[in-house]
Amino acid sequence: MALSEYDVGSLEQLFAAWGYPRGNTKKLLRRYYDSGGESIDGVQVARELKARVLDEMGLRSTRIINRQAAADGTVKLLVGVGDDVKSQKSNVKSGELGLSAYRLLSTAYSSSVECVLMPSYRSDRAAGCVSSQVGCAMGCDFCASTKAGVERSLTAGEMVEQFLWLRGEATRLGRRLQTIVFMGMGEPLMNYDNVMAAIRRMAGEDLGAIGWRHVTVSTVGIVPGIDRLTEEGLGMYLAVSLHAPDDDTRSAIVPTGKRYRVADILAAVRRYQAATGRIVTIEYTLLEGVNDSDAQARLLAELLEGGRMHVNLIPYNAIGPGVSGREYRRPSQERMDRFLEILRGRGIVAHFRRTRGADIDGACGQLRERVLT
Repeated sequence: MALSEYDVGSLEQLFAAWGYPRGNTKKLLRRYYDSGGESIDGVQVARELKARVLDEMGLRSTRIINRQAAADGTVKLLVGVGDDVKSQKSNVKSGELGLSAYRLLSTAYSSSVECVLMPSYRSDRAAGCVSSQVGCAMGCDFCASTKAGVERSLTAGEMVEQFLWLRGEATRLGRRLQTIVFMGMGEPLMNYDNVMAAIRRMAGEDLGAIGWRHVTVSTVGIVPGIDRLTEEGLGMYLAVSLHAPDDDTRSAIVPTGKRYRVADILAAVRRYQAATGRIVTIEYTLLEGVNDSDAQARLLAELLEGGRMHVNLIPYNAIGPGVSGREYRRPSQERMDRFLEILRGRGIVAHFRRTRGADIDGACGQLRERVLT
């Protein structure tokens, strides 16, 4: 396994089995995380131990196979994961494999995920978005990530490596990766144990050290998973992709709506807020003629009234036909402004998500879909 798959405890056990002091573990891992996963040089441990780590484990199991940079500074990476990536491609350096070459190797690289670096309005900081699965099984009809279904869940180390790739990108841009959102490909709460293991390494003081309050987990509304997250008591932020205020509309565009009703999801959200004190974000992608009416805005406001939740309105980013074959459109700016006006008029804290990376297949799953077709 690559070094990314180890936390302090498991690496201590391995080093002890190799006959090395446990005290080597934290400083070696901290150097690894501080370097963005690129190096363990400069750590004061036995040369033989570092050589064995590099020879038998390696620093990474993933590689960047496509990189896009937007005019607004957003960077999107397509990361190859898993053993199915053929050895003859494994030596390709970051960014060297162009789109046409990638298409020729699409079978080998079918296991790939996206992660995104988004510069903050502060010139020295950035946020990162990581994926939790290869593809997605949730079937949301307006999302590119789910169009090919789910291949598998990512390991904790594969998620950590996305974090490290983004940390390295941020460093090269003169920024610090300050926050992480699990809002990329996949449903984090359907890969719960690995996601939590990855978060502990990213947020914990021993390794990534970004802090629990700088991590957000986004879910389509898996109620048992939200309750498990509540029991963790770690104080992370939660975002819920609601996308409609009524069950009929929601289940038509978000298939899990057939299993988890809006009322049940919001009840779980309130339990999370009560236990953690964290304000939950309600994600709502606006689709013309589907979920953007005045009546739906009023119903959403009624459901959220008194709940201290924030609504993040997302202008739809076109992906072509969805899973059902239907093509959706972004509402007019006037219609979106009206939806926002109704929410705010009812006392709901709401805003539009700032559109990022529109010129680089910015929506979740778009880059992967484009290079694989």
